Amino acid sequence: MTPKQTYDIIILGAGASGMMCAGRLNQQSSLKVAVIEGNPKPAAKLKISGGGKCNITNVNVEAKHFLGDSTLVEKALQHFSKDDLLELLELHGLKPVIRKGRYYFCPKSSDEIITILKQLSCKSTFFYNEKIVSVEKSEEGFVVRTDKSVYRTKKVVVATGGVSFSALGASDVGLQIAKQFGHTVTPFQPALVGLTLQPDQFWMKSLTGISLPVQISIGDRVVDEDLLFAHKGISGPAVLSASLYWHKGSITVDFLPNKNISSLCKGNKKQISTVMNLPKRFSKALFDHLGMTDKPCSKLTKDEILNLEQLHNYSFAPSGTFGFSKAEVSKGGVVTNELNHISLESKKAEGLYFIGEVVDVTGELGGYNFQWAFSSGVMCADKLSNL
Repeated sequence: MTPKQTYDIIILGAGASGMMCAGRLNQQSSLKVAVIEGNPKPAAKLKISGGGKCNITNVNVEAKHFLGDSTLVEKALQHFSKDDLLELLELHGLKPVIRKGRYYFCPKSSDEIITILKQLSCKSTFFYNEKIVSVEKSEEGFVVRTDKSVYRTKKVVVATGGVSFSALGASDVGLQIAKQFGHTVTPFQPALVGLTLQPDQFWMKSLTGISLPVQISIGDRVVDEDLLFAHKGISGPAVLSASLYWHKGSITVDFLPNKNISSLCKGNKKQISTVMNLPKRFSKALFDHLGMTDKPCSKLTKDEILNLEQLHNYSFAPSGTFGFSKAEVSKGGVVTNELNHISLESKKAEGLYFIGEVVDVTGELGGYNFQWAFSSGVMCADKLSNL
């Protein structure tokens, strides 16, 4: 096929990072930009996230909430912070609302932020329903082949995301492109996903539907949020964020955070379950699992109190995850020491850039991954605008 047109920059993917990158380029330069997207519409993941209201960012955005190169994350967040993002959105009529004191959501619908991204990137040419087949180096830059067309461009920005949400056309094409140009990649794994249980923890399966605040520790990482008992295992915000740091081995759950069961029981004549003040079904299942019965605290033996301490340090090794079909994001991607930390340009191939989820940086649950997508997209675009 003869190349359709020649562009200054082609962005592969019209997700959060690709749309933001295109929008920034349109606002900051007169460069000729094209965006190639496999779906019929842009921002498919933004559309469905957060129950259709999109958790855009977080009140507290710091590198410690990300798995990956903290130096790169800090530079991206400094370049385009959550305050910069909120200012941009408010400038275009969107004032996000805060939920649970920390999560920024669209007040009505994720369409609100998608509309803004479309407006910002309106000078770009969008090609929908085109799957990326290959990216090849040429004398002038690159040749991008899709299942429908061939394009020439000086620069290529890979914003193809991860492999979660396969129903939305997700694929690992970004990693294939990276490997083709000699990059080292960390294979994608499910992240922000529920964890399955070993037989010793099957007592939790009777608790489906119960949710309670917990603290989960994985190595030196600690997550405070709600845990949800599910049919397949454990889920909820705390588990989803914890899954980011878990590969194999044990996690430790504190089912009664910020309290001390021994202190609560000391000199107390009330039933243990009353003092714990946790869902009755959970208390009963835990007692059965520990080989105990509910009784007045005053009748507890030293061994029983010691046994009850497992409420605070219940350690076990999950058997696995719920898989990509249930994962919010993919962890892994193009390793960051092979990318320029100012522009996200490849150190292996001049003119090739990687942004968003395809890079080996992943955030916890709570808007961090969209913030990374926006920040990395802007950082890349600003460097490209000055070329």
